[in-house]
Order: sequence, then C-alpha cells, then structure tokens
Amino acid sequence: MNCNRFIIDGQIAARDELRYTPAGLEKLEFKIQHQSTQQQAGMPRQVQCEISAQAFGELARQAATLSVGQAVNVAGFITQRSLRSTQLVLQIDKLTLE
Repeated sequence: MNCNRFIIDGQIAARDELRYTPAGLEKLEFKIQHQSTQQQAGMPRQVQCEISAQAFGELARQAATLSVGQAVNVAGFITQRSLRSTQLVLQIDKLTLE
C-alpha cells in the first residue's frame, strides 16, 4: 500500500513556537480548523474538524510566520504522532496561503 495523501484547506487554529529536532531540523506543530459542506448519500452535510499538523525545515519556518486565523491549503500524509502514540497527525509537505 502506497496511497497516503491528504489535502485540506482551513484556518490556523493554534500554532506552537518554532522548535528544533535533536538533529537540528526546524519543527513546527499547529492545528488547522476546517469547515465545509460535503455531499453524503446525495444530501449536503455540514462538516467541521480540527487537525493536528507538523511541518519541518523550510515549511516550518514558513508556517511559523502565520497568524491564528490565517487561511491555508495544506497537503501531506497522515502518520501516528510517535512510536508510543497512535494519535494521528498530518505531516505537511505543501503549504499555500488562501
């Protein structure tokens, strides 16, 4: 299995300070809040969610300049937060401002 792509737009709901991994790579954790209307079984459905996300390197530096409320479109892949945690987190590899 190789398909693991996730694309969503929303607003920055929360943003931590820029940190560094033990290897010296920039890391930023933030949350994205999404609201939209989707079709389900032929009917419109209002959806909303908040997604935990992480960015590394240049993307982390870029995301560190964003303000809460800033509209973004992000793409990446879903993985577990750590070896000890099965909580899902979106690893960002593309970020554009809306």
